[in-house]
Amino acid sequence: MNITKFIAVHCSLIAIGVSLWSCGPGQTQGSNEVQQTSDSKTILLDIEKPQLTFGFIKLTDMAPLAIAKELGYFEDEGLFVSVEAQSNWKNILDRVIDGQLDGAHMLAGQPIAAGAGFGRQAELVTPFSMDLNGNGITVSNDVWSKMKPHIPTNSDGKPAHPIKADALAPVIKEYRESGKAFKMGVVFPVSTHNYEIRYWLAAGGINPGFYTADNIQGQVDADVLLSVTPPPQMPATLEAGTIYGYCVGEPWNQQAVFKGIGVPVATNHDIWQNNPEKVFVMTKSFVEQYPNTAIAVTKALIRAGKWLDTPGNRPSAVGILSKPEYVGADSVVIANSMTGTFEYEKGDKRPSPDFNVFFRYHATYPFYSDGIWFLTQMRRWGQIPESKPADWYSQTIKDIYRPDIWMQAAEILVKEGYLDASEVPATDGYKAPTAEFIDGITYDGKDPIGYINGFKIGNKD
Repeated sequence: MNITKFIAVHCSLIAIGVSLWSCGPGQTQGSNEVQQTSDSKTILLDIEKPQLTFGFIKLTDMAPLAIAKELGYFEDEGLFVSVEAQSNWKNILDRVIDGQLDGAHMLAGQPIAAGAGFGRQAELVTPFSMDLNGNGITVSNDVWSKMKPHIPTNSDGKPAHPIKADALAPVIKEYRESGKAFKMGVVFPVSTHNYEIRYWLAAGGINPGFYTADNIQGQVDADVLLSVTPPPQMPATLEAGTIYGYCVGEPWNQQAVFKGIGVPVATNHDIWQNNPEKVFVMTKSFVEQYPNTAIAVTKALIRAGKWLDTPGNRPSAVGILSKPEYVGADSVVIANSMTGTFEYEKGDKRPSPDFNVFFRYHATYPFYSDGIWFLTQMRRWGQIPESKPADWYSQTIKDIYRPDIWMQAAEILVKEGYLDASEVPATDGYKAPTAEFIDGITYDGKDPIGYINGFKIGNKD
């Protein structure tokens, strides 16, 4: 960040005088807006906490944080932001809860689980959804060689996609008959990856296991043993033979291809088209104590998401993300997915324009229905051990997902000209029902019980 500009902005605010904050020129009574600076369209808010530290995991979907910092969007809001890589998802959760981080790139399931009573409990909120899609399921070369005969081919002889888990079932049987438990990795118990790989497996008739009070690993009755591995360690763990496959975000699927140790077989876009992925999280106490700061942060992140989905900007984003302070992976590996393609087997690179979505399809808006989907999966697999009434799902998510903060930020961005009014969704917080899942089952966020009961494998309510 340009510290000189930062100091200049804040000195100018001080010079305006205390009277401006109460009701001076450029502000109306009761508003949290301050007049625009002379060299920017940005409407500055009365920032309560300008110096902030945010955490992230080294994945390409942390991009909005990197872009907001590198392009000066945080600076435009009068924010001095440091972004720091964290070692794993548990660490990032604990540091936000404990106040060591002001906010963080986080798994969508983490604030939800904290509010629903699974794992460490805390009052966390998300005003911003960081992206859609972005994950993949990769298997070892040996597993792929055994799956391939069971996969239909296109006219060009290449495997037909999407590849369903049905093709994995005979491989699992072969491994078990040879005395090997079939092991796969996920990044965290409440990660999107855990629910996505479980969904994919169960859609193919493979039981991914249940959570109970006595088995917090979620391996009761499991055909596949799922265990936790931090994202950057996935390729090495696969290569060592500790696991035979994994579900992770980028660039760690493409890294397996790059190293020649594994083959991605499905993306989460195949499992649920335009599914929600990461979120930006702060504590409830933070947004209550520093409401204008929370709005300003959300403004900067929305602008970053829009920039990322503006045609022509992805190559520049790849260069930024490849820096060691962000993702730190080879730019060629990052570009494989970030620039609209995805490589499966070496040389089998296919168009995938929606593999990473940061703004289109209202990607940044925290829809209640997105959060409720994660609650249904927690209940389906036993992380929520008891049946809940339908209204529990909506009440729980409304304490966590905060579209009201997003909307305040977006309304200011429209005034500034950074957003068009058409880019603000007209919604009650729920997306329309959709059947764009790999098994064709319809999800309606307003009917969570009916959705849970529609699965062959899973708890029933």
